[in-house]
Amino acid sequence: MSNFVHLHNHTEFSLLDGAAKITDLVSKAANLGMPAVTISDHGNMFGVPKFVTTCQKKGIKAIVGCEFYITAKPVTDKGPDNKRFHQILLAKNKIGYKNLIKLCSYGYTDGFYYKPRIDKEILLKHTEGLIA
Repeated sequence: MSNFVHLHNHTEFSLLDGAAKITDLVSKAANLGMPAVTISDHGNMFGVPKFVTTCQKKGIKAIVGCEFYITAKPVTDKGPDNKRFHQILLAKNKIGYKNLIKLCSYGYTDGFYYKPRIDKEILLKHTEGLIA
């Protein structure tokens, strides 16, 4: 069994960016003997239920993550100079998973401006159980 694990994968749920189908991604990881595999789609966690179920069927560990868009200034600043940067966050436990959900929801409800965004202030409130 290989110790290598991909920690940054986009699926068909990363709109206009991901090409990997969850079933294909998990099957390939299982066939290569990987003990786990991660999804970290852009700004969303829409594929998590299917991903976790597929990993369970194949007997490998599902590592849930998300590639967030983090703004340099508060998300309330809608100006063109409020640049966004990519940050991958992975859940290391149930608390981390719940924090990922909160951050994703915030990105769509309060931070949305062309893309779902979060800022450092909201991230600092929900860091427990996360790996950056």
